[in-house]
Amino acid sequence: MEEIKALVIRHPDKFTLDTIKARNKGYSAEIDVVTYCRRRQEADDKPKFRILLSFGQHGRELITSEVALRILSILSKEKFLPDLDLASLDQTLDNLVIKVVPMENLNGRRLVEAGDLCERRNGRGVDLNRNWSVDWGKKEKDYDPYEENPGTAPFSEPEAQIMRKIAVSFDPHIWVNIHSGMEALFMPYDHKNTTPDGVPSQKMKSLLEELNQLHCQKRCMIGSGGGSVGYLAHGTATDFMFDIVKVPMAFTFEIYGDGAAASRDCFKMFNPTDFGTFNRVLHEWSAAFFTIFKLGPNLLGSNYSKPALDKWVSIDEYLDGYLVERSSRYGKKTELLDLGMQEIRTYFRLFLLSSVLLLFMFCSRISKSKFSRPIVSAIPL
Repeated sequence: MEEIKALVIRHPDKFTLDTIKARNKGYSAEIDVVTYCRRRQEADDKPKFRILLSFGQHGRELITSEVALRILSILSKEKFLPDLDLASLDQTLDNLVIKVVPMENLNGRRLVEAGDLCERRNGRGVDLNRNWSVDWGKKEKDYDPYEENPGTAPFSEPEAQIMRKIAVSFDPHIWVNIHSGMEALFMPYDHKNTTPDGVPSQKMKSLLEELNQLHCQKRCMIGSGGGSVGYLAHGTATDFMFDIVKVPMAFTFEIYGDGAAASRDCFKMFNPTDFGTFNRVLHEWSAAFFTIFKLGPNLLGSNYSKPALDKWVSIDEYLDGYLVERSSRYGKKTELLDLGMQEIRTYFRLFLLSSVLLLFMFCSRISKSKFSRPIVSAIPL
C-alpha cells in the first residue's frame, strides 16, 4: 500500500485517496480507496461511466494487489502497455471514473505477511466473500467452516460494511472482484447454477469472451461462478452487486492458479513464484482491464442508464452511502465514526416514527368524526 500511496501523492491531478474506517464489536478495519478521474474539476461523477474494482479480498491472494498497483501505474503513465494507443486511451479515460480498492482485507493480509500463508479470512476469522446478504448463511454439503465462515450475520464485518457503502454511493456500471486460485472469468450467479436472463447476461458473456480471446488465450473458464467452479458460494459480493446494487456488469475474475501445488503450499497455489510468470500475470491482466475500460461503455450504450432498484435499500445503507459519497467527492479522508452514524440513524428513525404516529392520529380523528355523525334515515317513518 505504501507504493500506491506514494503514486497518488505524485499524481494529485489524476488520483485521490480516501481511507474509510469501520468498527463492530471491538473489531476495527480500514480500507483505502483510490479514485481515478482525468477531469477532477467536475463536481458530479454521475454522468460518467463508473467502474469499481476490488483486489485482495482474501489475504493469501497477494498477486491481486500487485495487479492493482500495475493498473494504477499505467493510469498515471509511469508504466505503459505495449501496443496501447495513448491518444485513444486518453479519449476513453476522459469519460470514466474508476475506483480501485487495492487491498480490501488489510487485516487478513497482515496475518499472511506474519507467516500464515493459507489465511484467506479477515482479522477475526470471517470469509469476507461469504458475508454479503444475497443467500447469506446457506451451507452446502462440502461447506468448510474454517474457510467459509460467513460471520454472525450479513455485513457483520466492517470490511463488508465499508464495501457496501462504497457500492451504494458510487453506483457503478461495472464491478469486478479480483481473486486468484485458478484462471476464470465469472459472471453471476455464485449461489446457484444459472446465469441471469436476457440482454444483461448476453452483454456480460460477450465481454468475457472477448477478454478470454485477447488476454487469456482461451484458457480461462467462462460462466456463472456457481455453475463453473464446481461448488456454490452463498453471500458473495458479486451476487449482491448484481441483484441489489443493480450493477449492469458484475464479475469475479480469477487471475492465477497453480493446480500442481501441494494443498498446504498456499503461497505457490495462489501466487506466481518465478519472475517470468509474475510479469506475465501483471501484463495480461492489466491489459485485460484496459480492454474493459474501452469496451464496457460501448456495450452498455451511450447513455449508461441503469435500471432502478426494485428492492429496498436499508436506511443504514442509504445514509452511510450518502455520507461516504459527500466525503469522497471532495477528496477528503473519510472516517465514519460509530457515534455520529448512530445519532443520524436515531434522528432519522425518530422522524419516521413521529410521522407515522401523526398520520395514524389524523386518520383516527377522521374516522371518529365520520362515524359520530347522526344517522338520518332516507325513508320517512
